[in-house]
Amino acid sequence: MSEFEVPESHPRYQSLLTRHRIEEGIERGLTSPQGLIAQGRGEAFDYLLGEETIPSAAEATRAATAQLLLADHAVLSVNGNVAALVPGEMVELAEAVGADLEVNLFNRTEARMAAIADHLRDHGASEVKGLTADARIPGLDHERAKVDADGIYDADVVFVPLEDGDRAAALSAMGKTEIVVDLNPLTRSAEAAAIPIVDNLVRVVPAMVDHAAVLRDRSTDELERIVADFDADEARTAAERRIRGGDLQG
Repeated sequence: MSEFEVPESHPRYQSLLTRHRIEEGIERGLTSPQGLIAQGRGEAFDYLLGEETIPSAAEATRAATAQLLLADHAVLSVNGNVAALVPGEMVELAEAVGADLEVNLFNRTEARMAAIADHLRDHGASEVKGLTADARIPGLDHERAKVDADGIYDADVVFVPLEDGDRAAALSAMGKTEIVVDLNPLTRSAEAAAIPIVDNLVRVVPAMVDHAAVLRDRSTDELERIVADFDADEARTAAERRIRGGDLQG
């Protein structure tokens, strides 16, 4: 990563570091300019959440990890912001839960697709899907409809961080179990998800890697119990309550 000259003692260090990674993502051709807007929107909600993982999000993250471990074919979707923010962590998570990685973009160009795939390989990925694009998600008329037949199209569980609502709805209509990371609990993405995680991606993915290390040897019955005990409506409500009533810190 290029030079980042902010001391860790700065009260906004993590936020500024995240912004820097997105800026660098644009320089490397990973992230689109629209990604900057999306990052700013998410950062505002994170600020209202207190920039911390609230209990309902922690529960959702654990349930999401259990769901990935239960999957017959799990796929982790990667866009430009995800590649810029947590490339190594996504590779670790894919390995930990036995999932595929697939690049999927709204502002899709061959150059961006290749740059993101190469970036993931640079961080240890042995295989990256999404470049073949030999299948389409029904009901979508834009570039995010393009997926690999042996990737997202075939998956039973899809991890879709930083999602847009129409693809979330389309994947749900296909009968897929969706895990969505979205800092806004009121979006269509969060509403469509079987497991909505209202938290910052940079906290979620490392936590899922840690959970996978603990849960991978647990029985199927125990993993199913963890998933069954999770209440998506309650998680969204808890996050909204925190956002509306949070005590902001300067």
